[in-house]
Amino acid sequence: MPSPQDAGRSRPSAPMILLEDVHKRYGGLPVLRGVDLRVDAGERIVLFGPSGSGKSTLLRCLNRLETHQQGRIVVCGIELNEGLRNIEKVRAEVGLVFQGFNLFPHLTVLENLTLGPIHVRKLPRRRAEEIAWAMLEKVHIADQAHKRPAQLSGGQQQRAAIARSLCMGPRVMLFDEPTSALDPEMKIEVLDVMTELAREGMTMIVVTHEMGFARRVADRMAFLEEGRILEEAPPEAMFSRPRSERTRRFLETILH
Repeated sequence: MPSPQDAGRSRPSAPMILLEDVHKRYGGLPVLRGVDLRVDAGERIVLFGPSGSGKSTLLRCLNRLETHQQGRIVVCGIELNEGLRNIEKVRAEVGLVFQGFNLFPHLTVLENLTLGPIHVRKLPRRRAEEIAWAMLEKVHIADQAHKRPAQLSGGQQQRAAIARSLCMGPRVMLFDEPTSALDPEMKIEVLDVMTELAREGMTMIVVTHEMGFARRVADRMAFLEEGRILEEAPPEAMFSRPRSERTRRFLETILH
């Protein structure tokens, strides 16, 4: 029973994302081995680590593009299980931006952005187009609305992909190495948009090796190795005094 002094205290809010002892295997190959992670509303988390450490698989499990075999995943208060209805609810709340842009090449940018709101959110076309124009303004490519993806630079295509996700009104944005296929100038364009989203309070999990972005934007960084989170800390602590020797060696590799 709560004591009188506890009566006025607010209870901690539920996390936006919660992973508890999450395991994922491909056949007999373990990819995630007991991952625990809590992300509160408005937090920005950067996941980093060597290739094959499970970073992308973790993201894909969060909207059920991959299924986990053990543990709990709760997103926006919805537990991911075998129920199709829960999967659809989670996907309506979570935007996912991949390394590849995944835009439909035969549609204009504007048409790409309105597909989801019209067919999934069931919005009238006029309202869907209003939202699409607003999101294109947000990512600074409104002047590209009537072009097809092949007519855009890589950075513009990635910003269009971000805008497409934003058109669905997500509460969480997941980014899976969104700049790894871009040249330096285009990377800056995309990272600037992501930084603006962070400043607006969007909950974000970003898989990236862009450590400058992590320093500026992340609340916490998590280093993955062989399917486990080996270390988790704010950027200042992660860069200046990593607890793990493995983390230190990896950071030295990517920072020099």
